[in-house]
Amino acid sequence: MNTEIVTQAARATLDGSIPFPEVVRRLTETGVEYYHVDYVALQKRFYSATGEVVTTPISYEGLPSVAADFDAAGLRAAILDSQHHGQHYRDFTRRAMEAGVQGYIAFLRGRRVIYWGRGGDQHTEWFPGAEPGASK
Repeated sequence: MNTEIVTQAARATLDGSIPFPEVVRRLTETGVEYYHVDYVALQKRFYSATGEVVTTPISYEGLPSVAADFDAAGLRAAILDSQHHGQHYRDFTRRAMEAGVQGYIAFLRGRRVIYWGRGGDQHTEWFPGAEPGASK
């Protein structure tokens, strides 16, 4: 896993300079198997199949605390705005935290993201075009 490519992709996500499919492509090509976004610690950790880990900060200022209650409908609306209207990742992050998302794991090989809240509530979102039961 190339730390420089992972760090560049993480920065590009935060500044909105590349879309999610391009982030996934770059991360996959450098050996990232999945990544964990932690909204409490405001960091992302990227993992390779060989056990390498790269940690990057989520450096946005003025983010809200993670809401106590998980709002799946609010999260889904934020996801759809990102997928269909090009919502900036900062706005997605704020809305996800307001919807009670404590963190999520993006499984690049499994082509899905699992979001969870402070009480253990979960939502699974498949990558556009992916289907349950299919892995790459």
